Amino acid sequence: MPHDDPPFDLDAWLPDAAIRTRHRRAARADASALWDAAGALRVDSTGPLGRLVRWRIPGLPPGETFRGLFAAPPFTVLAEGEHWSVSGLVGRIWTLRRDYPRVADADAFAAWAEPGTVRVLFAHWVEPLPDGGAALLSEARVEPVDRRAALRLRALWTVVGPWERLIGGEALARATRAAEAES
Repeated sequence: MPHDDPPFDLDAWLPDAAIRTRHRRAARADASALWDAAGALRVDSTGPLGRLVRWRIPGLPPGETFRGLFAAPPFTVLAEGEHWSVSGLVGRIWTLRRDYPRVADADAFAAWAEPGTVRVLFAHWVEPLPDGGAALLSEARVEPVDRRAALRLRALWTVVGPWERLIGGEALARATRAAEAES
């Protein structure tokens, strides 16, 4: 039975997250094929999720992959390994100004404490399954830096939260279909 635990400690990054989401999708493809398919998935091929990402992070080049998205500003790769990666983003995610300051590295992300902001963590990994397939997992966490940010985050989540399950799993479903088609 798969354990679905990431091969890294997310609590080391954001132990007190106010929001935690997790998505999982199994595929009839091995871990390497699934990881490759997930990394090659283009932002503009994911319908509502892709449109939301482009609206919140303007200027993405056509054909940008999710792997490229999470490895370039405003994101910072915090850690990565075979079949897994963790990226972070900081700022005021509730504004229309797209206020995402750049952080240089994992240490800068961990030390981020700008009042009125949040730290956001995106973790993705693949777990082999006993039947020879694999599961693609994604977890997001959002941790407010202070009370003011917590209040704004709560207001944002009241609007966005009900739609997260519908939109959040879309990329995983497409990646698993692509991996199965290649296998």
